[in-house]
Amino acid sequence: MLILSGVELSHEGDGFATGFIDLGGLQVTQISAFNKVWSTREGGLDNIGATIFEPQNIPEGFYMLGGYSQPNNKALYGWVLVAKDVSSNTTNPTLKQPIDYTLVWSSESLNINQKGHAYVWLPTTPDGYKAVGHVVTTTSDKPSLDKIRCVREDLTDESEQYSLIWSNNDFFVYDVRPNNRGTEAPSVRVGTFVAQTVETTTNLSISCLKNINANKTSSMPNLQQIDAIMKIYSPLLVLHPEEEFYPSSVNWFFSNGALLYTKGQESKPVKIEPNGTNLPQNGTNDDAYWIDLPADGENKDRVSKGNLNSATSYVHVKPTYGSTFTDLAMWAFYPFNGAARAKVKFIKNIKLGKIGEHVGDWEHVTIRVSNFNGQLWQMYFSQHNKGTWLDASQLEFKVGNKPNAYSTLHGHASYPHVGLTLLGKDGVGVKDDTEQSDFVFNLAAYELISAEYLGSAVIEPQWLNFNRQWGPSIDYDLDTELNKVKDHLPQFLKSLINKILEVLPKEVLREEGPTGPKDKNNWSGDEV
Repeated sequence: MLILSGVELSHEGDGFATGFIDLGGLQVTQISAFNKVWSTREGGLDNIGATIFEPQNIPEGFYMLGGYSQPNNKALYGWVLVAKDVSSNTTNPTLKQPIDYTLVWSSESLNINQKGHAYVWLPTTPDGYKAVGHVVTTTSDKPSLDKIRCVREDLTDESEQYSLIWSNNDFFVYDVRPNNRGTEAPSVRVGTFVAQTVETTTNLSISCLKNINANKTSSMPNLQQIDAIMKIYSPLLVLHPEEEFYPSSVNWFFSNGALLYTKGQESKPVKIEPNGTNLPQNGTNDDAYWIDLPADGENKDRVSKGNLNSATSYVHVKPTYGSTFTDLAMWAFYPFNGAARAKVKFIKNIKLGKIGEHVGDWEHVTIRVSNFNGQLWQMYFSQHNKGTWLDASQLEFKVGNKPNAYSTLHGHASYPHVGLTLLGKDGVGVKDDTEQSDFVFNLAAYELISAEYLGSAVIEPQWLNFNRQWGPSIDYDLDTELNKVKDHLPQFLKSLINKILEVLPKEVLREEGPTGPKDKNNWSGDEV
């Protein structure tokens, strides 16, 4: 039994949260304890520098694959993998020492605020092996060949730049991640960085790992462990205090009069059965069918406002980074998305008529949990056509280990902290507004709708495979709506209204309901 934050996670017969993962003759474990090697207090993000570390307390038989680096604008919070050869192949073991090192860069000649000097080395690999990280020293002497290990080529994959850590003139340090990502992708993130003297995004000198284990999903959580993770880490979604359109369960929406329309038979809509058992399955979004609110005005208005008491988070559990992490995407359904609001210079709250309104709104947040130890590492906040990943150390916790997420007024995008985000520039744009309130959707009220790696253990609801729109196309004239707004503005601000159209995300301008969760790119791919 593994005790995680007071919750028991039985892992007998399973590989989740055991501390080690076998990638196919290469056993890896996650190290988050570091020794500081070098730091600078200038340049990089917020001009406060970056620090380079190497892992400490490496278990016996394991070897360093590379160092770790992060900017100084956040608390130390990271990890790297270390590895052990557990194959029986003595001719071509999974790990080998480098045969030499190449000096990539040195800070010796720089007149910057730094603690000592840094010498960044790239391992020279034996034939058939790849480097997955750098060694950094504080002297010009080459590191020992025993310092690091190179990885057999079939256990590696192509990596890409992710986020900039630090730069100085023609020297760049980037966090790296696998180029090939998604639920089926075998690529494994190592946690290392790439150092470059040429700004390039392709053919990086540093590779990532690859999980070639025939039973690669053995490190994923079982049903009981998923439930334990949800009890510990499921976020609290704080709704705006002025919100009019709340989330509801899908079945509340169906049982309160939601209708299925068929093209060519618009006068004969059909009541949707519980769980969507009469919804057309699979297919493509061909405009042949769509869902709408009840037809009568009173019920239409009532159902559009949702029902917070029934709200359910619909959870999709999927492997990421070659099954070394688990993503739990939590989807919330809102029967209606309200109209957008704008800010134009000093006028802080302008209603935009019908712009932004549509029936059916699917929103989500995702938590990323380590399969080595069951620890929450990151959380994703979806925001219209994009989103934001934050480390767990950057999240806001008010209740135990449950991070807060804040839902924007009417638009229901999610943010990690309260405040105004202006989708625009020069003081003109659409508002993403979040505030503290007593209206909280606890995403622990969940239904597991999909976990493909568990096979028949999870039965997908039929509504999940309805691949058409969850709302009708709405016919309104954008110019007419904007002219209504202009009527309430001073003359010298009227010309600025047209700028709003230039910066509006397509999702805000949407005049039709969205398709469901399974139609999104992140269903089988990584978050944007």
